[in-house]
Amino acid sequence: MADVRFSAVVEPAGNATGVEVPAEVVDALGSGRRPKVVITIGRHTWRSRVASMGGRFIVGISAANRAASGISEGDVTEVDLQLDDEPRVVAEPPDVAAALDRDPRARAAFDQLPYGLKNKHVRDIEGAKSPETRQRRIAKLVTTMSGGRDA
Repeated sequence: MADVRFSAVVEPAGNATGVEVPAEVVDALGSGRRPKVVITIGRHTWRSRVASMGGRFIVGISAANRAASGISEGDVTEVDLQLDDEPRVVAEPPDVAAALDRDPRARAAFDQLPYGLKNKHVRDIEGAKSPETRQRRIAKLVTTMSGGRDA
């Protein structure tokens, strides 16, 4: 499994923040132009993928990952990238799974989503502060996935 390290400046990347990944690093990973990777900065590690933006390769770094890594925009940091060939599975809470299973169209649409979007939907639902909000979010997910207009 390829494992590479490089220095990069944390910079704005479109409407996000990230680091530019040198083309030779992407080539060294040996898994195409948008490889799935495990990123480590400092002692913090997360999973993502290399994106291509405007002829450059970028790894996005969310505000939460910047905080956990102890970095800010403008910092120069050491980045470790490792090719990620482990399956990406989102653990569905039982109430979410049951709601999706009751609507075959919603289940099929949800199952087709990329890992990151599935994960975002589950995190949004799990972040509800009350049972009522959680149920509203689950209902909205099912409606959206089944082709409703509640998106």
